[in-house]
Amino acid sequence: MTPLYTFDHSLFLALNFDGGPVMDRCMTLVSGTAVWIPLYVLIVWLVWRREGWRNTLLFLLAVAAAIVLADMVAGIFKHAGPLKALWSDFPPRWRPMFTPSLEGLAVPPDTLMQWRFEGRPTPGIVHVPAGALGGKYGTVSSHAATIVALLVLSAAEIRRRWFTILMGTATLLICYSRIYLAKHFPFDLLLGAVVGALTAWAAWVLYRHLRSAAATDRNG
Repeated sequence: MTPLYTFDHSLFLALNFDGGPVMDRCMTLVSGTAVWIPLYVLIVWLVWRREGWRNTLLFLLAVAAAIVLADMVAGIFKHAGPLKALWSDFPPRWRPMFTPSLEGLAVPPDTLMQWRFEGRPTPGIVHVPAGALGGKYGTVSSHAATIVALLVLSAAEIRRRWFTILMGTATLLICYSRIYLAKHFPFDLLLGAVVGALTAWAAWVLYRHLRSAAATDRNG
């Protein structure tokens, strides 16, 4: 195991713990979508109040493009698809909940995965809340990629300090929930954040171009 992976595993174990049923439920909700609907509505309202409905539609188009692209890129890396050629040593890494070495087990990852789905007892070093079991691989994190893309775009457009703090806090909570639920290592989230930031930058350039073109047409 490389020093980076060793550090990543150690950091994960330091951040993942059993906080009890209430925290399990809270982190499950934070990791979902429904609890954040009011925040998404707030973003749309703030952009509409600042830019009007035409530019709001353009902004939503840019957000949709950034999120879809971020999710696609993360998914391609996660399953070792065509983008693996960009990083020859990049493996499809199992989620923490299916990583035997974290539990001190000398079994294949798919065996640990089967045990967890069957409800068989494990050493319990990694806390996996009920209902958190998911797919095999976790690198790159789609959650981190998409929420960071939304953070970058919305903060760049709204430009309010309180909103940037609010959105940044929400982003950190969502990313941490993925560690708490044993779905991602910290490095998975860091790579996802990079993907999200890059796709958001590309979408922001597109949005500004479309907004300028629309303003020229209205004034022309």
